[in-house]
Amino acid sequence: MAAPSFTPPQHKKSAFHCPCCQAYANQVWSEALSQFPSGNIQNIEGFSFSWCTHCHIYSIWVGKSLIFPASSQAPPPNPDLPEDVLLDYEEASRIVSNSPRGAAALLRLCVQKLCKHLGEPGKNINTDIASLVKKGLNSKIQQSLDVVRVIGNEAVHPGSIDLNDKPETAVALFKLVNIITETMITQPKMIESLYGTLPIEKLEQIDQRDK
Repeated sequence: MAAPSFTPPQHKKSAFHCPCCQAYANQVWSEALSQFPSGNIQNIEGFSFSWCTHCHIYSIWVGKSLIFPASSQAPPPNPDLPEDVLLDYEEASRIVSNSPRGAAALLRLCVQKLCKHLGEPGKNINTDIASLVKKGLNSKIQQSLDVVRVIGNEAVHPGSIDLNDKPETAVALFKLVNIITETMITQPKMIESLYGTLPIEKLEQIDQRDK
């Protein structure tokens, strides 16, 4: 089974990333739980249980809300997020279910800090993005940066985007931050690492060619 990039736990969904083991796995649903000391199957009104086929652990739901284990709708952060950005990302991840507006504002701050890591002043995010565009920034990454910037601004100022009505919009911003990091940090780092493994004479030939 090919796993998508991230599928958050969702009530009655047949497969998602398990909040217990983090693996993308099929889920078996039941309105009853048999693992009580009496050994009898018990029905608990309002509760339902998803059983992960990978780790064999139950998650507990009340209505459509996951109550155990604690879980976030946000995808895991890109491992290459700078440490100060990672702290804001993780805080946003913890609050997105209860405060999508707060999460969006924190993710906007993540983008502002990412711009600084990419060599921009980091004081005005709009100016920083414009500078990156002049340096040849990919148009899709520019759009991703602006999506997080605009929605993050709207989250803290009266505007036309109501994240309380559309919390899934806030969740999508986490994916954009990871895409930005993948394109601007992870991929260049990988290319640079591989380039550095070329024999010295080959690197010298390339240098002479480019001069």
